[in-house]
Amino acid sequence: MKWLTALTLILGSAMAYADSDRLSVPNHPKWKEECGSCHLAYPPQLLTAENWQQMMGGLDKHFGANAILGTKDNQEILNFLERYAGNGAKRSASSLRISDTPWFSREHRKVSKNNWSDPVIKSRSNCTACHVDAERGDWSEDSIRIPGDRRI
Repeated sequence: MKWLTALTLILGSAMAYADSDRLSVPNHPKWKEECGSCHLAYPPQLLTAENWQQMMGGLDKHFGANAILGTKDNQEILNFLERYAGNGAKRSASSLRISDTPWFSREHRKVSKNNWSDPVIKSRSNCTACHVDAERGDWSEDSIRIPGDRRI
């Protein structure tokens, strides 16, 4: 009976750990409106608070575009991003590109170069090309559809 209790505790702990690393998309209308007007409003957990600070401080040259916001909106969105930011080196990228984080590389390690170069996918930043329900906050493997029905 002790082994059954121990097994239950181990499995329960493993499931809790797995759930703690899942992406959730908190509701924040201003963030969705401003960031989502040009691209998917990426979940704050994908980068660290320091990365978000750098990103929001350089919106005049946001990956080749001018995405400057008013001071109030910028601070409101930054506060939100910092509150829900990811932690540790696995969520950090000096380039500020989510696709350059160790977490992204690990999660997408089985994606072939052919998949990334597919004209439907276009780039690693086009999450919704494969994560079809990402805008609704569903990043589960069950909702992944690879364009052209190719295998990863």
